Amino acid sequence: MSNILHYTALIPQQSQQHTVFCFCAKATDILRFAGIDRIGRQEDNSLTGFQRPQIARHIKEIRDYLAKSEAILPNSVVVAFTGGVTLENQSDGMARVSIDLSQGQNALVVDGQQRLSALAELPDKDFEVFVSALLCENEAELRKQFILINNTKPLPKALIYELLPTVDGLPQRLDSRRTAAELVELLNYTEGSPLESLLKQQTNPAGVIQDTIMQRMIMTSLSDGALREMMQAARTEQRNGLEQCFKLLSAFFEAVAKTFPEAWKEQKPKTSRLVHGAGIVGMGYVMDYLFTTQNTQTVAEFQTSLQALKGKTAWTAGVWDFGPDNQRPWNSLQNVPKDYLVLSQYLVQVVKRGN
Repeated sequence: MSNILHYTALIPQQSQQHTVFCFCAKATDILRFAGIDRIGRQEDNSLTGFQRPQIARHIKEIRDYLAKSEAILPNSVVVAFTGGVTLENQSDGMARVSIDLSQGQNALVVDGQQRLSALAELPDKDFEVFVSALLCENEAELRKQFILINNTKPLPKALIYELLPTVDGLPQRLDSRRTAAELVELLNYTEGSPLESLLKQQTNPAGVIQDTIMQRMIMTSLSDGALREMMQAARTEQRNGLEQCFKLLSAFFEAVAKTFPEAWKEQKPKTSRLVHGAGIVGMGYVMDYLFTTQNTQTVAEFQTSLQALKGKTAWTAGVWDFGPDNQRPWNSLQNVPKDYLVLSQYLVQVVKRGN
C-alpha cells in the first residue's frame, strides 16, 4: 500500500491567510490520513482533543442508510492538515494534492465525524465522499477553526464553550465567554475547590450542575457585578484577575455549601433548587450584592451574611413565599428568565433585610 495518496483538488478563492481545497476520497483512505480526536482530560486535568463522543445511535442510522445501493452523501467531511500535504497548482483553480502517510495521520477531522465513523463500518462499500480541507499552522489554529466552523451548527454548545480556554483570537461574542469558561474549568478541576467535579461538562458527564448555568452566573457578574469590579481592580493593580475571581467564587460557594449542607451535598437539580439553574443564578446575585455593598470576600464573611436566608428558603421542600398571592411550590422554579428574576430579587431582599 502506497505511503503517498494523490488527488485532484479544486482550490476556491477564499481567505488569503488560509489554504482551502476540495477533493473526493474513500472513507477508508480518509481515515488513513485523518484522525478523530475525541475530547477528554489528561491525568493533570488539561484538555485534550475536541470532538464530542461518538453517538452510537446516530452512527447506526447513518450506516443503515449508506448501506443501501441508492444512498448518496452530498455533505462533505471537513479535515484540517497541520503538515504532510503538498499542493501543485495547475490551471483554472485546480491542483494536484499529495498526502504523505510515512509519519502516520497528519490531519484531524473538524466536521463529519459521525458520517465518517458510519462509513468505516462499511469497508466493502466502494463509496467516495467530498472532502473539504484546510491547512493550519498548528493544532491551536486547528482548534480555532473547529470552533468557528461548528459554532453555527447544532453541536452541543457546552462542547464549544469547554474548548474556549484553549483558543485565542476568537470573535468578541465568543471571546467574552472565554473568561467564564476558564473560571468554570478552574472551579471544576482545581483540587480543594468547593465545586470540584460538580460541574457537568463534556469531559465530566457525571457532574451535577450544568457548566453553562455556572457560566451564565459568572458572565452576569463579569458584566455588572462583583467579578467585573475584581477584574478591573486586578488590571489597575497588575494582578491576575482570573485568580482573584476564582478565589471569590470559591469562597462564596464554600460558604453556600456550609450554610445549606442538606440542600447541597449529594443533591441534584431535581432534588434541590440550590444546585438547579435558578438557584445558581439567584445566588450569584447574592454574591454580587454582598461584595459590592459590603466588600464581602471570605468564607466566614459570606457565611455570616447567608444566615439571613436560613429558614426562608425552600430549596428541597416547602413553599417559596415571594409575596402576596405569589406562593410557589419548591420545585416549580424552572430554568427560565422570569424564575431567575423572581428568585434573585427575593434572595437579595432577604439578605438585605438581614444585614
